[in-house]
Amino acid sequence: MPSNDASDALNILLVPTLQMPKPDAEVLARIQDAAGPASTITIAESPGEAYEAIVETDVLLGRIDADLLSRAKRLKWVHATTAGADAYLFPEMMEAEVIISGDKGLVGSHLADTAFGLLLAITRRIAAAILDGPKSWEHRVEYRMEEFELEGLTMGIVGFGGTGRAIAQRAAGFGMRCIAVDSHDVSTSPEVAEVWASDRLEELVAQSDVVASGLPLTPTTNKMFNDALFAKFKRGAIFVNVTRGEICDSDALIRAITSGHLGGAGLDVAHEEPLPADHALWTTPNVVMTPHTAGASQLRLGRNLDRFCRNIAHFREGRPLEGLIDKTAGF
Repeated sequence: MPSNDASDALNILLVPTLQMPKPDAEVLARIQDAAGPASTITIAESPGEAYEAIVETDVLLGRIDADLLSRAKRLKWVHATTAGADAYLFPEMMEAEVIISGDKGLVGSHLADTAFGLLLAITRRIAAAILDGPKSWEHRVEYRMEEFELEGLTMGIVGFGGTGRAIAQRAAGFGMRCIAVDSHDVSTSPEVAEVWASDRLEELVAQSDVVASGLPLTPTTNKMFNDALFAKFKRGAIFVNVTRGEICDSDALIRAITSGHLGGAGLDVAHEEPLPADHALWTTPNVVMTPHTAGASQLRLGRNLDRFCRNIAHFREGRPLEGLIDKTAGF
């Protein structure tokens, strides 16, 4: 239980975001209970309120930028409301003695749901039929000739964190063989008996009928999927990306699909958002896209708030935080 001692009091600032709209009374009560009655909780409903409150803030839940950080005098910890850390790792934050945690590892289930929605939209020609509307009956035979099922195919997962693991679970449910690579020494899962090192990436894409990215955006992963790597893909393979758009060179992806080397792509993210209406990705055959909505779930905020409340106790006791961001690694 949190201490009632005033010396344990924390000034907590909540900065609402897309993932965490203005908290209601129930949410505030949960945070207050975790922090203790001596702690104060402030909701910043405008940038001006955030700039005023940040001066005496110990802990921030939500989004922070360089301007806000520059006014902080006591800030020790930021708990992000996004799984990706790239927006938080601006130069001033990299130099600051402020730790960052977030909901990484908690968003894999709904990102994986969207990944399979996009994949099925291609393999079962669902997207084409919806776009064709009433005329779809004129293409019924064509769809049937092009459709294929996933059972027995190989799912290659690049980045075996929370999202990669959730994709593997769903792929196994479709009867797919799952292989994975990761740049770190991570544990296996029931679906993936061995996680290969990143030096086997080309081997993975050469074997995979579907390649799904579970990667964060870092200097290493930026435009990792480029002409050279797409050339190593198995002919006809499908690329799926629901994490960060910048990991893929969009022009290279378009070239790989229009040349016939790749069979298509399912994308929830793009290198530029919103993607301009005249961008070639919108009209490239067998590319289906959603507007960076995979991160939405009715369960997401609750999961992250539960973690934040647990982390308050960890923070006070000097224990490692759940979802801790490694600033050097970038995630």
